[in-house]
Amino acid sequence: MARSSSPVKASRPKQRRQLRPRRSPKQFQRAAALSLPGVEHLQQKDDAAAAPTPGYTSASDETLAVHAGEKLRKKGMADTDSIATPIEGRRHSFEYGRYGNPTVSVLEKKISALERAEASLVTSSGMNAIVATLLALVPPGGHVVTTTECYCEARAFIRERLSKMGIRSTFVDLNDIETLKTVLDQGDVTLFYTDSPTNPHLKCIDIKLVVELCHLKGTLVCIDSTLASPINQKPLTLGADIVVHSATKYIAGHHDVIAGCISGSQELIKTIRAWHQDLGGAISPDAAYMIIRGLKTMALRVETQNRTSLRMARLLENHPKIEHVYYPGLKSSPWNHIAKSQMTGFGGVVSFEVASDLHGVMRFIDALEIPFIATSLGGCESLVQQPAVMSFWGQSDEEKAMNGIKDNLVRFSFGIEKFEDLRDDILQALEKM
Repeated sequence: MARSSSPVKASRPKQRRQLRPRRSPKQFQRAAALSLPGVEHLQQKDDAAAAPTPGYTSASDETLAVHAGEKLRKKGMADTDSIATPIEGRRHSFEYGRYGNPTVSVLEKKISALERAEASLVTSSGMNAIVATLLALVPPGGHVVTTTECYCEARAFIRERLSKMGIRSTFVDLNDIETLKTVLDQGDVTLFYTDSPTNPHLKCIDIKLVVELCHLKGTLVCIDSTLASPINQKPLTLGADIVVHSATKYIAGHHDVIAGCISGSQELIKTIRAWHQDLGGAISPDAAYMIIRGLKTMALRVETQNRTSLRMARLLENHPKIEHVYYPGLKSSPWNHIAKSQMTGFGGVVSFEVASDLHGVMRFIDALEIPFIATSLGGCESLVQQPAVMSFWGQSDEEKAMNGIKDNLVRFSFGIEKFEDLRDDILQALEKM
């Protein structure tokens, strides 16, 4: 075998990279006291990182979802060099676990940054967030106005529970602004509460208009923005006083933790927090850690779900076996002009009515291979349900009709799977119906 005539370079011994432990803030202080060279500069840099960043409020949602409450704050969390937020830090003292803990505090700061809120409160469920808000802000003798399309459990609580506490309630159609004006003109409405978009028909209310009408009469406005996510819609920037979420959905995003959240002014959140502590709706540090972890990818997840849902809604709208599609991103939707004015994306839920009966829809759902049959939404995995026999099971035909729940209605929550896979799965299932 011929040998190369090119000169051979002398190999140099590999130099190992010296691993030096990172100094903690306390070590920096000790070094500064000893007047070690260069440490003063490092200490100033660390202090700068600890101070509120001027560009914090202008950071994108993608960046805030990853860093808000953590890297962008330094002060106020555990004294640690860990990249991830520790579960149950020990630097700050909380009087009692039900009143809060360091991990939950980080989560609340992160949600506040995303909602552009002064303060946030994390609760044990979305329903707990709704109940705590209503009980805290509407006193006995108060008056709640809500819509006939709001979350069914909230609707039942307002109608059946608040009435026993001396609180009146009025229900109006979401698009009946004239009736809302008439009710507000009575001058005794404490709080207006509704979902936008609604579940499962994805109706949208003009938040700016409602805020203007309510605030003229001294009425607070609370928007449940669960089906939008903080990525697609920020009700507080539109003038709302309170925004609530089931954090179980898009915020946590992995169908593995239950929580809720409330955001608003310092004053309102302080009032709600006092009630929340009495109600006992606290979440554990472990649950908070899981939500923080899920939040870091929320922007990526929601953007994917927005794209998939819009493409699928357009496809279904033109399919011969689909009678109607409910999605605010469609130009044919009566809510499209409102959605475009206050949302940056239209969410991952699409509802549609299949050209079949109750049992035909059952066959369609059973033929689907990718989605789980379940009632939640907003997570990585796609979910599908037939509201008539699932979330509205047990209600009379009259009650279902009042809520627009037909036997052939399907609600599909799209996850982050590949669009083409979901498309092919739905099309093959429709053929087997």
